[in-house]
Amino acid sequence: MIQSSRPWLALAGALSLFCAQAQGMSDTDLLVGTYTQGSSQGIYRMGFDSQTGLIEPGPRQVVQTDNPSWLTLSREGHYLFAVNENGPGQRDERGKVSSYSIDPATRQLTLINQVASQSDEPTHASLTPDQRFLLVANYAVQSKPGGLLTVLPVGEGGQLGDAVQTHGPNAPSKVNRERQASSHVHSVVPDPEGKYVVAADLGADRLFVYRYHADQPQPLQWMKKQSNVVLPKGSGPRHLLFSKDGLHAWLTLEMSGQVAVFDYLDGKFRRTQLVDLKGAERKANGASGLHASADGRFLYVANRGEVNEMLVFSIDPTTGQLKEIQRRSVEGHEPREFSIDPSGKFLLIANQKSNQIVTLRRDPQTGLLGDIVQALDFDAPSSLVFLPDPQ
Repeated sequence: MIQSSRPWLALAGALSLFCAQAQGMSDTDLLVGTYTQGSSQGIYRMGFDSQTGLIEPGPRQVVQTDNPSWLTLSREGHYLFAVNENGPGQRDERGKVSSYSIDPATRQLTLINQVASQSDEPTHASLTPDQRFLLVANYAVQSKPGGLLTVLPVGEGGQLGDAVQTHGPNAPSKVNRERQASSHVHSVVPDPEGKYVVAADLGADRLFVYRYHADQPQPLQWMKKQSNVVLPKGSGPRHLLFSKDGLHAWLTLEMSGQVAVFDYLDGKFRRTQLVDLKGAERKANGASGLHASADGRFLYVANRGEVNEMLVFSIDPTTGQLKEIQRRSVEGHEPREFSIDPSGKFLLIANQKSNQIVTLRRDPQTGLLGDIVQALDFDAPSSLVFLPDPQ
């Protein structure tokens, strides 16, 4: 059954009707990052029922902050880091990163501090495995200051320090004169062993590999040019995901609408497969987020443009290569990000341009996506993160 909701600001009546159901909900908290050019105010902490797949229509907490488009949770769930994707033309024209503490009992978020990201439009961040540094990808629409990888130290109590290191801007490929005229660092992730850091630059059509030295005040060492990965011209790399064993990696190529599959070893990538996301109708598309199931058997990739689909792939356990098993409409427009809930029974999609969070049933055994459970009106959602259960 589809549960449809009006915008939460107008949900006082619906909220009272929902209270009886909410009392029986599994107490799982969902954090929603948003773009704030419209009615959204920042980060929303919502209640989620892992039995029914329903999100409570009203927020448990609203944290006012500009454009928290990507949320990064610390390993123990004690701290949250949000990039503030600000830039020219925004209310705040400087890219920033905010740190929050999370109360272990109430799950309440409290601002710790906010620092500059050193460039414009930070779109992604990740923590090094030792939790000592936050790695920030500044997309930077304009060529100055340009796309940068920024390294922020994480102090005791989750406080962010000022940047200790930046890398970039990189030389752009200029294949697409409009979108690749300058460097655009779209994501930055450490490898599972914590030995290397990899930045995906959409403007350069490359992956840039850095050696990570935790004991150095400037922990990233740029590797030799042959360690960097040259990708198909005009492909526009976006997000990189490593397999749990660290032997394989998958990369969305936003502009060409593809997924590249790699073998990985000690900072070196060898491409083994290039999967085209275009369907039989060959409509315009653009790959965005990708996530693997907790058991590592399935990969999910969001495809935007005219198609607005979620593609489901089975993962070969030996090679990491992909086999398409399903295409499923996201029931909206511009699926920027998505998340599988902790039970594995639901997949939630942040449809940014149609202003909804859509929840689909998911079969943990087959990996297939099923019916809509809920379509919750939500202005410009962009990131979905589940908080771990209180310890």
